[in-house]
Amino acid sequence: MDTNILLENGTNELEVLEFTLGNHSYGINVAKITEIITYQPVTPVPNAHPSIEGIFMPRDTMITAIDLKNCLQRGDSEPGGLFIITNFNKLDIAFHVDSVLGIHRVSWTDIIKPDVTVNTVETGISTGIVKLNEKLIIILDFEKIVTDISPETGLKMEEIEVLGERERNDIPIVMAEDSALLNKLISDSLTKAGYMNLTKMQNGQDAYDYIQHCKEQGTLKQNVACVITDIEMPLMDGHRLTKLIKEDPDTREIPVIIFSSLVNEEMKLKGQMLGADAQLSKPEIGELVREVDKLVL
Repeated sequence: MDTNILLENGTNELEVLEFTLGNHSYGINVAKITEIITYQPVTPVPNAHPSIEGIFMPRDTMITAIDLKNCLQRGDSEPGGLFIITNFNKLDIAFHVDSVLGIHRVSWTDIIKPDVTVNTVETGISTGIVKLNEKLIIILDFEKIVTDISPETGLKMEEIEVLGERERNDIPIVMAEDSALLNKLISDSLTKAGYMNLTKMQNGQDAYDYIQHCKEQGTLKQNVACVITDIEMPLMDGHRLTKLIKEDPDTREIPVIIFSSLVNEEMKLKGQMLGADAQLSKPEIGELVREVDKLVL
């Protein structure tokens, strides 16, 4: 299946690949997918996490295969089905699924964030839920799935320790990150690096509304010296946020850093076209601090 579908920049849309595990439908952002291949036997890894089926080399790249059914506590996958091969956070990973149903173009405004009243394994590792063709599709949080299996693939917090003691400052930074865990980890890292004046938002829309409010109040310089944004977020994604900031003469000089697991060569090109000042992959928290230093100090 061709997953090389290019969206226009900054339209606040994404392509969702719908796939099945048993009788249930799930979704993944097409931007994470490199290819979809027929299942092939894998080599088991001794003492590996129960959700890791093994490793294989479809070409010259070693890829870890993850049993998505096992991750969702729906039993174990049998040989057969498909591998959705992904690349994010600089990792190549194959997710074992039963079948693929198709690709849907949706707006981030149509994606609902699961709330605390929905407490299931799926929604615990979900970035959002979208209604398509009268059925609800859970878009899984593949970064969290991988980090839960292998914590060392997450934010490299030790990079902050290497920076040593730093002076505190009150330079105002606005963050847009929908993951509560990552929001806290990033803000803790920035605080440790001396940035004490952080405004934390859960999506691009909230961040944009805040920036517009500051603009209307005439307090933009006092409240927004830099914006750090994820790409994948409900209501408004990071690319749309970047586009809106850089198209407005009153805000275009504000540095925007895209900090996302989706930063690959293709995504970097999109970000550059939208005017992003820096783009970094999620594990690189130390590099994020260095980029903030460059842009605001």
